[in-house]
Amino acid sequence: MRVLITGGTGLIGSALARDLAAAGHEVVVLTRDPAKATGLAPGVAAAPWDGRTAEGWGHLASGAGAIVHLAGENIGAGRWTAARQRRIRDSRVRSGEAVLAAIRAASPRPGVLVQASAVGYYGPRGDEPVDESARPGDDFLARVCIEWEASTAEAEALGVRRPVVRTGVVLAREGGALPKMLLPFRLFAGGPVGSGRQVLSWIHLADEVGAIRFLLERAGAGGPFNLTAPEPVANREFARAAGRTLGRPAFMPAPAPALRLALGEMADMLLTGQRAVPKRLRELGYPFRFPAIEPALQDLLGKRRAA
Repeated sequence: MRVLITGGTGLIGSALARDLAAAGHEVVVLTRDPAKATGLAPGVAAAPWDGRTAEGWGHLASGAGAIVHLAGENIGAGRWTAARQRRIRDSRVRSGEAVLAAIRAASPRPGVLVQASAVGYYGPRGDEPVDESARPGDDFLARVCIEWEASTAEAEALGVRRPVVRTGVVLAREGGALPKMLLPFRLFAGGPVGSGRQVLSWIHLADEVGAIRFLLERAGAGGPFNLTAPEPVANREFARAAGRTLGRPAFMPAPAPALRLALGEMADMLLTGQRAVPKRLRELGYPFRFPAIEPALQDLLGKRRAA
């Protein structure tokens, strides 16, 4: 089938595109500058879009098997000024409105739309286990996620199945959060962040891609799904696992006041969290490859221990 991927040149999108193309699907990634979309996997094509409208690419939605909507500005790329917050919000909501416009005009319409979101939907929740039935939070990220999800909600009324994937922190060797999280450990200065009690809801990139594929192909799968490993960890547990895997100390804490001074409101991402659990994904029988943090880190860092 033909699969369109917005955000298809990002960490998750490029891995998903490669996986789908290897399985024989026709994959088209939507990008603002196809000429710069280098390094695409064999069988993956690029098409231009402006991130705001369906102009120039909307016709590709007609007869497509699926659209995977992952587009959105990186929330961890800089301090959260008012201007950056607007870009973070608009990059998600306006691109969702563009996807919905393409679906409205398509004939026939795509069979499924995978709508990206994040566990930030729930807001800071301490150690309380949070499944997909939990209420949303009321901080900046939660409000963005609410609008992000709502931007394509009308697709369901148009007959398009719509799984909403609320993703945790994706761990990957290729980029994303993990290299930044591990840098202090590589410099022998690693340790817990803040109190260390805040919970990290994480997922290995292989399971992120695997779960999206699973939901694409699972007839009847719709509504919200937490894409997180079954075993979230406290930040201090992550620090210990990272230290053991790298053979580095893990006792140098990063104090909360210093983080807030350096990062402003963005520091809340590191100092708060939620214990998001993949209840609905497990009920459908998704087989996690990496349910626990230490084997996941060993795989990503090439440090797998002999049995």
